[in-house]
Amino acid sequence: MAFDTALKLALAPLLVAQGVGVRRRALVLPEPSGPRSGELGDGPPLSLLILGDSSAAGVGAPTQGEALAGQLTARLASHHRVRWRLVARSGDTTANALARLQNIPAEPFDLAVIALGVNDVTHSVPLARWLARQAELRARLTERFAVRHIIQSGLPPMGAFPALPQPLRAVMGLTARRFDAALAGTLADLPDAAHLRFNLPLTRDLMAPDGFHPSPAGYALWAETLAPALRAAALAG
Repeated sequence: MAFDTALKLALAPLLVAQGVGVRRRALVLPEPSGPRSGELGDGPPLSLLILGDSSAAGVGAPTQGEALAGQLTARLASHHRVRWRLVARSGDTTANALARLQNIPAEPFDLAVIALGVNDVTHSVPLARWLARQAELRARLTERFAVRHIIQSGLPPMGAFPALPQPLRAVMGLTARRFDAALAGTLADLPDAAHLRFNLPLTRDLMAPDGFHPSPAGYALWAETLAPALRAAALAG
């Protein structure tokens, strides 16, 4: 049994009470306004699908231009004519994302970014089930949307989220780290997918007021880590 799972069992009453308290007191921020698809830039054409949960949706930023999608596509547009689409919703687990992909029109994309996993951790989805759903998600992207390369952004360090009290924060952090390490392992030898660690420092200026999502400055730094990996994948063909 994983150490974090043992801790959950041992501390179950306290963790449940803390989880209820967090949901009751949490500052609920809206998804930002602005377009969720578009074209911009000049140069060789590049199409990008961004798929994920509230962080991909840009919660913590006032507009999509200041969120992940806007910051990332702006950086890519300095080298490419970028056609992009954002498919993300607050609260989505990997299972929700799979259902969402099934219900949108299929269109081809060169690249995809996936930012999913935090809600799977908070919903206590078993690791093996999560990995299987992640694999199904990648298969759907390649088969239904003709995606050539997938960048999976690693899970953030939930053990540093200011919104979570201790010991809930520590337990969630251990689980997120275990999930992320397992995801990286499954992607290590895949030619059409890669894992990119979430290496952002969760300082006050990089976090939104809810203590759970990035601020516009945090999204800018996240986009700066993703853009080079996407450009490299585009050049590799």
